[in-house]
Amino acid sequence: MASTALTVDVVSDVVCPWCFIGKRRLEKAIALVPDVAVDVHWRPYQLAPELPPEGEPRRAYMIAKFGSAERIEQIHQRLTGIGAEEDIAFDFDRIAVAPNTMNAHRLVLWSRAGGQQGAVVEALFRAFFVEGRNLSDNAVLIEIGAANGLDPALLTELFGSDSDIERTRREIASAQRIGVTGVPFFIVAGKYGIAGAEAPETIAGAIRQAAAEAGEPAAAS
Repeated sequence: MASTALTVDVVSDVVCPWCFIGKRRLEKAIALVPDVAVDVHWRPYQLAPELPPEGEPRRAYMIAKFGSAERIEQIHQRLTGIGAEEDIAFDFDRIAVAPNTMNAHRLVLWSRAGGQQGAVVEALFRAFFVEGRNLSDNAVLIEIGAANGLDPALLTELFGSDSDIERTRREIASAQRIGVTGVPFFIVAGKYGIAGAEAPETIAGAIRQAAAEAGEPAAAS
């Protein structure tokens, strides 16, 4: 086992279905390199920063974005099939609100210190894509945080303030400066960038290469 974990930064948005798929493929990639210790950091990106804090009705938002209900149905059908292959039960019909994800990203940021980040990200993806919950509702975010070990009273206080809004915006701007224009985007060991929800083997190859360059053992599988 590597003495120092290799970092994989994942730039994503919690309302991006390909990011949920990318999370599953990253998990499979890590399983392909069991001799490399990997530390995953989730970084923010907003696909729709222009949405109001309370969000907008998702159907109207999607039609404005993609042009027609028929086109949206095609997209959803394709994603549902791909999601099933990754054990994701997408239920797009349950999603009523297209949320502004700033507060969700703040929750992800606050979950880093205690090591709950991966669990919180998973819970946010499931809440939105499987359960159709409104991620613009701070009560929903506090419930998700509390279920994953965060202090609900502290979260209530933080959401009532501007805490870490500017920090989150700076992280998004930093990703944009290095050329991230879509998500998911994986940054392996600070040097290898992978755009999109690539196959586990592709991600594992980058992890293996970075580990080899760092002089750490890597699985041959």
